[in-house]
Amino acid sequence: MVTSDEIRRKLEEKRRKDDVSGDVPSTADSKPVEETEKIMVCPNCDIQYPDNSKFCTECGSQLEEYVEPEPEPEPEPEPEPEPEVIPSFQTTAPATYDNIIIVSSNYVPGYNVVATRGFVYGLTVRSRGLGGQIGAGIRSAFGGEIKEYVKMMDHTRQEALQRMVDHAKDMGGNAIISARFDSDEISNVMQEILAYGTAVIIEKKE
Repeated sequence: MVTSDEIRRKLEEKRRKDDVSGDVPSTADSKPVEETEKIMVCPNCDIQYPDNSKFCTECGSQLEEYVEPEPEPEPEPEPEPEPEVIPSFQTTAPATYDNIIIVSSNYVPGYNVVATRGFVYGLTVRSRGLGGQIGAGIRSAFGGEIKEYVKMMDHTRQEALQRMVDHAKDMGGNAIISARFDSDEISNVMQEILAYGTAVIIEKKE
């Protein structure tokens, strides 16, 4: 296989011989060898030939002019992802229970704790009557929600919560932070509910 470097070397030797013999074209009409001389290549065998060649000596195919492939453009850098914009939410007033703000966190958003009044709680014990227990027993035999006990626990929770709020008012607080509920069974038919937290005085941030 004749490489392009060998072809250029032979053309350069031919040009030097022409220079020695005096048959040299004028400077204005002359062009560099790389620009005037072509390289032919076989499309089947991929063999390169001088520009005066017409056919491939291996397969007989007509030669085509060899064109230097253009360099592949460098890939453009990928744009950096834009930072995620987290929307800002306006702080709304927290819900109140009987004019007392109750939160399970250690602070009230949008407010400052200016004084702590102390530990407050509300306690109650409830039991279903005989009719409710019979109805609950029948429902438990078939599975599903025991509505009698759900209603009882909801009333018990509300009563314990109200007693905790009354306790906070008695201590001079206007909010309860770190509010929690606790439940325990006293007997087979009685349930204890305890609501507790910390009574504080809060002021809205300016």
